[in-house]
Amino acid sequence: MGPPVTQRIFDGHNDVLLRLWQRDRTGRRFLEGGDDGHVDLLRARRGGLKGGLFATFVPDAPRAPQERRAPGADGRIEAPPLAALGRERALDVTLAQLAVAFRVERASDGAVKICRTADEIAAAAADEAFAMMLHLEGAEAIGPDLDELDVLHAAGVRSIGLVWSRPTIFGHGVPFRFPATPDIGDGLTERGVALVKACNALGVMVDVSHLNEKGFWDVVRVSDAPIVATHSNAHVICPVSRNLTDAQMDAIRDSEGVVGLNFATFFLREDGQRSVETPLSTMTRHLDHMLEKLGPRGVAFGSDFDGALIPAAIGDASGLQNLVAAMAAAGYGDDLIDQIAYRNWLDVLARTQRIAARSTGTAEPLTS
Repeated sequence: MGPPVTQRIFDGHNDVLLRLWQRDRTGRRFLEGGDDGHVDLLRARRGGLKGGLFATFVPDAPRAPQERRAPGADGRIEAPPLAALGRERALDVTLAQLAVAFRVERASDGAVKICRTADEIAAAAADEAFAMMLHLEGAEAIGPDLDELDVLHAAGVRSIGLVWSRPTIFGHGVPFRFPATPDIGDGLTERGVALVKACNALGVMVDVSHLNEKGFWDVVRVSDAPIVATHSNAHVICPVSRNLTDAQMDAIRDSEGVVGLNFATFFLREDGQRSVETPLSTMTRHLDHMLEKLGPRGVAFGSDFDGALIPAAIGDASGLQNLVAAMAAAGYGDDLIDQIAYRNWLDVLARTQRIAARSTGTAEPLTS
């Protein structure tokens, strides 16, 4: 018998840059491996992970223990409201985390490539290189005139979450509550509408993860590009405020967008608990429902590696093939698994960039 077949994977969301910014700003730990976190180059290769969307994220100031979200006696979780961030700090942290990504690329001797198109991701995979695509988890680094957007786009950012779970000048993040719907707070501001349109024109994917429901429907109304939720799950299975309702999934499907399955146990479990003892069957149950609502072109992975507690059956990037095996055991065929695990993120990126190229009259990017 030959070596086992490894399914290729492109992941829609991780917080590796935050971890490196906090612990190793040279980025060497990503290349050389280490015991901390979920993803480094060695574990990625063992798990078949070919690349992903690497988020910049500006953390809140530490909260007192009594302010941290914890379940009450009835199992409910009511996180306190989070304050808006100042743009100057947000920009400083965002640029510092992007700098870490570029240091990783430079130090990798070609083993890691920062990619800007689906074709570049495919080319990196052909060269046995790991593909990083840059993403903002929350747009606080962008000012009201959107000047920073052009600079960030030139630096390689190709996906932006309008908000994290706190307010910005663009809209309102949905707070972490269980059980709760995402219908909390007002919609996009005028600046938020302008940011969506500017992202459409540049071919930058608009990520609605962490956005509240009114803001979501404003994006649906305004955007002429596919809508993505890089790391969200099915609200009908796990009724946490961060998950997507069936109506939201219908709208993402109609936009030819994609939703990435979030591995965080808090967003997977019916009881909303954080427990590594969460079976892979819970994940395939979400995938089944997402496929029913979104279709085979609309479902992908959005692990939230390095940003969440994930099932022990996966553990870290090296365990990704365990999820693939669970999908196969649940009856998913090889082609469907490859779509979900790899092709759908490349395809939605190519669709987004084609729409932008047509609308601006620029040369159309190559597709994957």
